Amino acid sequence: MLRYLTAGESHGPGLVAVIEGAPSGLPFLREDLTAELARRRLGYGRGNRMKLERDELEIMGGVRHGLTLGSPIAVIIRNTEWPRWSEEMSPDPGEARKTLTAPRPGHADLVGMQKYDTRDARDILERASARETAARTVVGYTAKIMLAAVGVQVLSHVVSIGSATSEGKIPILQDLARIDESPVRAFSGEEAMISEIEAAKADRDTLGGVVEVLAYGLPPGIGSHVHGDRRLDARLAEALMSIQAMKGVELGDGFDTAERRGSVAHDEIFHDGIDFTRTTDRAGGTEGGMTTGQPLRVRAAMKPISTLMKPLHTVTVDNKEPEVAFRERSDVCAVPAAGVVAEQMVAIVLAQEFQRMFGGDTVGDLQQSVSAYRQRVAAF
Repeated sequence: MLRYLTAGESHGPGLVAVIEGAPSGLPFLREDLTAELARRRLGYGRGNRMKLERDELEIMGGVRHGLTLGSPIAVIIRNTEWPRWSEEMSPDPGEARKTLTAPRPGHADLVGMQKYDTRDARDILERASARETAARTVVGYTAKIMLAAVGVQVLSHVVSIGSATSEGKIPILQDLARIDESPVRAFSGEEAMISEIEAAKADRDTLGGVVEVLAYGLPPGIGSHVHGDRRLDARLAEALMSIQAMKGVELGDGFDTAERRGSVAHDEIFHDGIDFTRTTDRAGGTEGGMTTGQPLRVRAAMKPISTLMKPLHTVTVDNKEPEVAFRERSDVCAVPAAGVVAEQMVAIVLAQEFQRMFGGDTVGDLQQSVSAYRQRVAAF
């Protein structure tokens, strides 16, 4: 089953993704992976660092002539700013030019410094940075090409930024290009979102928001009810909450459903003479920890970025005196990019569950098993 590790710091020489368990025969193309990494950099409200931090990748193993081999895949994403940071982030013995002792509220700084017994927040922030999600995008790309091979597609869009929301119909696969072309990756309501970002920027503040991920083409039964750690909704919640700055997850109508009576909370079941159908999708495509065959719909809420141009109050860790938090180069809003990362994490979970259920060392074996299952379910 697909598993992975990432390594590297935000201002180190590069980020590394090692992926084990991908079947052989998947089309793994450098230009497509580069395009996927570029999607993670999208969005109105990103800072100047996005112009500086380019993604230069090198495929080190697991791929030959554009196809996966079945062996571990290793990819390095080079940091083009490394020459500026080579002394400050050197792995060799030395001293920091500047020690960061005023931790930022809302960041991993203080608790990380306490846990790992360091008086320099850079020892924590470098790995806590969302820059790490570039490496996870490599894993997500692998998962998405695996899912595409069995007829499953995943996309994301921004539902809200601050108090500005995108209301209307749920996007479908054909809408993804339009969403990516939007400055805020929204299907509608982008003007209000841009205005929110501009207002926050003028106030030297930051904004959070909500993203939604949709998966199409899923058969019923992906996941399981038999153990808590095999419930698909539980695994999705864990994956999405693992993204930096995420503070909440809901499947389907989630929190709205909690306010409804049972008679209007669930998706009634019908049969059209060919298949089981539902006229609503309040559950978001899962019941009992398994997919229903409807589109999967899951949302994640992102808090505002904790690095502010108008820093919050804190205290220094060395003399415990009042201070304002230090500043790093940052964004006003990273919600559009967070949607792309959420898309990757959902794809990873789905790919893992497909492998758990259907196995297959080659993409052909996986496709054959999934096809047989779809035929069996269709005849149920």
